Amino acid sequence: MLRIRLVEQSVTGQPEFLAMLSVQNQLAYEVETSQKERRRKTMSRKLEGKIALVTGGSRGIGAAIAKRLAADGATIAITYSKDANAASAVVKAIEKSGGKAIAIQADAANAEAVKAAVEKAFATFGRLDVLVNNAGTAIPKPFEEATLEEMDRVIDINVRGVFVATQAALKHMKSGGRVIMIGSAVGERVAAPGLVPYAGTKGAVKMFTQALAREIGSRGITVNNVQPGPIDTELNPAAGDWAVPQKAATALDRYGHVDEVAALVAFVAGPESSYITGANLTVDGGMNA
Repeated sequence: MLRIRLVEQSVTGQPEFLAMLSVQNQLAYEVETSQKERRRKTMSRKLEGKIALVTGGSRGIGAAIAKRLAADGATIAITYSKDANAASAVVKAIEKSGGKAIAIQADAANAEAVKAAVEKAFATFGRLDVLVNNAGTAIPKPFEEATLEEMDRVIDINVRGVFVATQAALKHMKSGGRVIMIGSAVGERVAAPGLVPYAGTKGAVKMFTQALAREIGSRGITVNNVQPGPIDTELNPAAGDWAVPQKAATALDRYGHVDEVAALVAFVAGPESSYITGANLTVDGGMNA
């Protein structure tokens, strides 16, 4: 099995070497990812026959989760807020790989639209096994500059939207069901300024996960919270203005990739995670270490 092992050296005054090292690190990640993908394709489709709903599944982490769950055998429903073309692209990518998926327009801040999306997913496929509460938003700015309208929207999407989708989904879930939150490492500890309302909502999601896990555990349904650190997405690009302090806060000195989050979600959605519930699982490059 091919592996690339890099030995970092202390070099001063050699920017060309440092640039080369950065390229080599990225190449190492890509090679390892390719190997994992080949190994995964040889494994059984652990979610065969399962129906999964991923909110906010048209881009970024949500799109990666939808594609990964589909690759593991699940039939997928995603919700999206505005970009129908992006949602359609995710559905087509899943179908091209032999899977089945639908896209449902639903703003996560609109409670009735969220409930209707859950009902449509259930009506279309006849069951619901996995809910991934991925839809979320952040408005990075100093807290004193945040408007009430901005804070309301962050709360409506990140907290109320999660409550509404989960309550609606639980009506259709049976033993073996999975409720998975996409929280944030800042729900545990805030490593950079400018995310006060966002951090508050993700802290709420963390406690909601733990409380709900206790309440519905007797039904055989698990509830877990996957907490990403800085992940390279359109909303939080690795080359963005807010990237420097976030990257510096990680032990691995890099941003994460969406497929690294999706891999953890796929594990939590699968059968091997049956004794894990009420857990807050970080995938943050050591940011909270």
